Amino acid sequence: MYGDFDVVIGLEIHAQLQTRSKCFSSASTDFAKGDNENVTPLCAGMPGTLPVLNAKAVELAIQTGLALNCEVQQRSVFARKQYFYPDMPKGYQISQYEEPICQKGFVDFYVDGEKRRIHLERAHMEEDAGKSIHQGEHSLINLNRAGIPLLEIVSAPEIKSPKEAAAYAKAVRQILRFVDVCDGNLEEGSLRCDCNVSIRKKGETRLGTKVELKNINSFRFIEKALEYEIHRQIHAVEAGEKIVQETRLYDSTKNKTFSMRKKEDAQDYRYFPDPDLLPLLIEDDTIENLRQSLPELPMQRMERFQNNYALGLDDAELLTSEKELADFFEKVASESGNPKASANWIMGDFLREFNESKSSFQNLPIKEKQLAQLIQLVDSKTLSGKMAKDVFIEMWKSGKDPQVLVKDLGLSQITDEGAILKMVQDIIGANASKVAEYKAGKDKLFGFFVGQVMKASKGQANPELVNKLIKEELSK
Repeated sequence: MYGDFDVVIGLEIHAQLQTRSKCFSSASTDFAKGDNENVTPLCAGMPGTLPVLNAKAVELAIQTGLALNCEVQQRSVFARKQYFYPDMPKGYQISQYEEPICQKGFVDFYVDGEKRRIHLERAHMEEDAGKSIHQGEHSLINLNRAGIPLLEIVSAPEIKSPKEAAAYAKAVRQILRFVDVCDGNLEEGSLRCDCNVSIRKKGETRLGTKVELKNINSFRFIEKALEYEIHRQIHAVEAGEKIVQETRLYDSTKNKTFSMRKKEDAQDYRYFPDPDLLPLLIEDDTIENLRQSLPELPMQRMERFQNNYALGLDDAELLTSEKELADFFEKVASESGNPKASANWIMGDFLREFNESKSSFQNLPIKEKQLAQLIQLVDSKTLSGKMAKDVFIEMWKSGKDPQVLVKDLGLSQITDEGAILKMVQDIIGANASKVAEYKAGKDKLFGFFVGQVMKASKGQANPELVNKLIKEELSK
């Protein structure tokens, strides 16, 4: 793909844990609050303030680690990561370094139908920084985000392409949302991604110089930023230039990366254990209880959908892309008794309207039972497929039950064989020349007769009966 070069990518995903208060203070984490409303003296770095660890954040970190197949450590240590930016007024960030809460682990996912596994090096807790907003010559600081609990999930440098990197990031977000530890909202910054990328000549085993792409908040941009950066590095090496270890930012408008700062090494941060926080000790029972509380995870659910509902990989993958979508499908399948039709309706008409109307699963105009009833009306031959699509649109607009709409719109399917036979005979009798052409070998005229009967019945005749009776009449 990249000529004489191999690509090595590792991702650091920062997930905001869904707690109501910050990691080490009582300040709210409500995203909707005004600028600098969610700030305590600790968030502002006031002298003499002391951190108090949020127990809920620890619980969510453990659940995430277990869902990511990590080894949860019974002892972990918080450290101070020394650096000063205006949006981190303490002059350091509370993080974990030598002894993180979770180590190792792996994530399974699919890329183009092929199963991939990326290993994790660690997942550690830390607090978020505030936000700098640059306006012309001035910079504004919002400390609402400062101190929000994060889990930084660090992959091994095993990712081989930008496409695989985006798929891995999607898989991590999917797991976080299934476990309900992070809302995964990329636009609000609840999930952010740093990409480490290097190149090396094919056959070499030593890693090349790593460049970090900072704070990418879109799966599409992960792919595009990495693609640009890989080609930038290849062109530099081929021109005899040396790759510099640095942090770069991605400009999505120009589709290019640019240098932000020379990359610091661990020693530049002068890590040391935070003297205000004791080591975190977790009992075996706590870990086991949280393991038992985990829901069915995306990969498990995808495989169950394939086995229990005879769905293909692509269908199962789409239906488990969001937990709410998977739940919706299972309820419709159970109510309708027809899993395959349920999957087709949800992946087609339902998701089309859902995406176009920008709905949410908390405020759906069509409930699971209503869609199941519509499927049953098709299965019982009360509605044809085309009629059902018309009813679905009206259901989405009005929220009414399908039986009510069928009655209101007069859309009940005609299944009386005698009534349909009369229409067929009338159409054939009125088109003697076309009957002669059909019998002379012009098979395509069969569709003409079907269309005329459906028109005469105002689309309400059962299509199977129509086809059967036309064939019988034309063969006489």
